[in-house]
Amino acid sequence: MKRFENAIALITGAGSGIGEATAKRLASEGARVILVGRTVSKLEKVASEINNSRNSQVAFPFACDVTSEKEVENLTDYVEKEFGDVTVLVNNAGGLFNSTIQQTSYEDWEEIQRLNLNSVFLVSKRIGKVMMDSSSKNPNVDRSIINVASLSGHKPGALFPHYSAAKASVINLTRAMAFEYSRNGIRVNSVSPGFVETSLVDAENEKLLKIVKKKTTMNRIGQPEEIANVIAFLSSKEASYVTGTDMLVDGGFMLT
Repeated sequence: MKRFENAIALITGAGSGIGEATAKRLASEGARVILVGRTVSKLEKVASEINNSRNSQVAFPFACDVTSEKEVENLTDYVEKEFGDVTVLVNNAGGLFNSTIQQTSYEDWEEIQRLNLNSVFLVSKRIGKVMMDSSSKNPNVDRSIINVASLSGHKPGALFPHYSAAKASVINLTRAMAFEYSRNGIRVNSVSPGFVETSLVDAENEKLLKIVKKKTTMNRIGQPEEIANVIAFLSSKEASYVTGTDMLVDGGFMLT
């Protein structure tokens, strides 16, 4: 039996990068996956790539701006109507731009907090309630929430203090959620990727690559699939005694 047989996984930021890799990984191990993001075309592309190799539909795209409380409510209504449950939630949506504190307007600060922190709160509150209600009916089903934080939540970057602050908050919010949701049998952990080849990291930038190789013990940028592997582990029964933990997946960056 596959690790995620009968699981229903919801992944935000599922149209590319770590979210896409995670959706494909969980689907490959038996899960039905709800792909959430703002760009319909990206979600449909990922869903098509997952579904084309299977006899029945297992990937379901749903366009949603997870910084909007109303849109998250619509997402929750869809999940309750079409699936009735969620067993794995991966809060992966996020983004950043380079800016020092003095260069950052209050509006820009708020936007980064909404995208990287508020979205985790909104989705975890609404979808978390669905998970809690289902847990009361089926307490023996393993349920897990994974919040994608960042190396920047541990070691702030000079050009993205707004992002570093948000991700540090995600790590602490994860601990608070783990404490509160444990009474409903839901484990909550976070994963903090280092430099990974996604839209947030320009892998063609020779200067950046040189810095990463110098600062990272493993001398390379990570791949989205390597983060997805860790998310899959923490989401599975193999991590049944793990909650309230942040797992650094940074290639040894923090060692240097």
